[in-house]
Amino acid sequence: MANFSSFYFTGAEILLSLAGLVLLMLAAWSGDRSARLVTALACAALIGGAIFSYDLLTNPSYELGGDAFGGLYRMDAFGSFAKILVFLASAACLVIAPRYFEERGGYRGEYPVLILFNAVGMSMMVSAVDFITLYIGLEMSSLSSYVLAAFLRSDQKSAEAGLKYFVLGALASGILLYGISLLYGFTGSTTFIGVGAAMAGDLSTGQLFGIVFVLAGLAFKISAAPFHMWTPDVYEGAPTPVTAFFATAPKVAAVALTARVAMEVFGSQSDAWRQIVMTAALLSIVIGALGAIGQENLKRLLAYSSINNVGFILLGLVVANEAGAAAMLVYLFIYVAMSLGSFVGLLMLRDTEGNLYETFADISGLSTTRPLMAWCLLLLMFSLAGIPPLLGFWAKFVVFQATVEAGLVAFGAIAIAASVIGAFYYIKFVKVMFFDEPAGVVTGKGGRGHWAVLAICTLIVSPLGYLLTPALDVLAGKAAAALLIAS
Repeated sequence: MANFSSFYFTGAEILLSLAGLVLLMLAAWSGDRSARLVTALACAALIGGAIFSYDLLTNPSYELGGDAFGGLYRMDAFGSFAKILVFLASAACLVIAPRYFEERGGYRGEYPVLILFNAVGMSMMVSAVDFITLYIGLEMSSLSSYVLAAFLRSDQKSAEAGLKYFVLGALASGILLYGISLLYGFTGSTTFIGVGAAMAGDLSTGQLFGIVFVLAGLAFKISAAPFHMWTPDVYEGAPTPVTAFFATAPKVAAVALTARVAMEVFGSQSDAWRQIVMTAALLSIVIGALGAIGQENLKRLLAYSSINNVGFILLGLVVANEAGAAAMLVYLFIYVAMSLGSFVGLLMLRDTEGNLYETFADISGLSTTRPLMAWCLLLLMFSLAGIPPLLGFWAKFVVFQATVEAGLVAFGAIAIAASVIGAFYYIKFVKVMFFDEPAGVVTGKGGRGHWAVLAICTLIVSPLGYLLTPALDVLAGKAAAALLIAS
């Protein structure tokens, strides 16, 4: 019975793993001509995984979780919530990819297979309750990410992005692994429960260093300052569909993993880890806001925007209670819609020679040449800025509310001030589109898949998105309760 439960809890991972293996053989056997078929089947597998995770999330029997495979893995509402976001974001990034790669030398079936195996790794990350499982999932996700960043082998920027990501990612993995080894050496366990129990008393110097190194390694994965240096370069150089993927699914998985480690492993030492995470949160908010101001490349601007948003997400974690965790999850959901929609919008804009629009000069006067696209981007930019009545305002509001209720008023004030500064570059984005003279002819209207993803994301961040908030609050509350009970 226990074995059956283990396989049931990991149904989504098993589905994606089997799909990845079958599609890998199909792609290798039939070549590039089957790439679109492989993509469609990979999307179906990801949506199936999301449906399975939603069933577990809404099933009262599994809300608070159950362990699988001898305590190496946990399925609970928190993990299910994160997996739904990961799987749906991954599927959306598959939908927008084929046309982009076909215009640049051909679309290969390896791309959806890499996304699938990346999703399996991310799924392992969010459900891991043992450092060995955590590291295997993290490396499975990271290795496929390095290949995805350099997927355009003939493009120098893509190759450079892949190399930078690999070198810095390997360094971060080493830091994380060193932290894990310290915790194992000073506690005698690799399970979250075992390490947490051993740290319940006085904190030794070795354990403190273990906490610092583990959180530093995870901060790199979520591109939190001061470990954010790779983000603008990799986001700019990677293929745009891959950049959209990096900004959404892996970020959700890494944030969920960080939250689980902080609450379940370091929960008894909240004074230690909260100071570290608070510092990273405030640095991310400030550096993300200030760093984007001077950017002319739109992908680099969105990279700094991502760093800024990670800071707000971490504020919810720092609160270290159910309200803060729920606010963090609500923000994650809205952030995925805002970020994904923004990158899809950029992906649909190109000049007469097929080159993507990636600078402010390129989108000058876009409201004249492509009014519908300009209005969609306006809603997305203003939502990222947190301007009411768009849903991005609600995301920031719930985090600020949780922060103030926890007595962290000064930190909330700093975040609000940085948010006002950050609004400058979003408003600049809109000003260039609506008030500058058109830069030239805009082509590349995008396929139906692009428009579908853009429309869904835009509707979510629009005032109509508030219709989702009652259900979103309930699901986020269930997930947060599961995380707090486990800790």
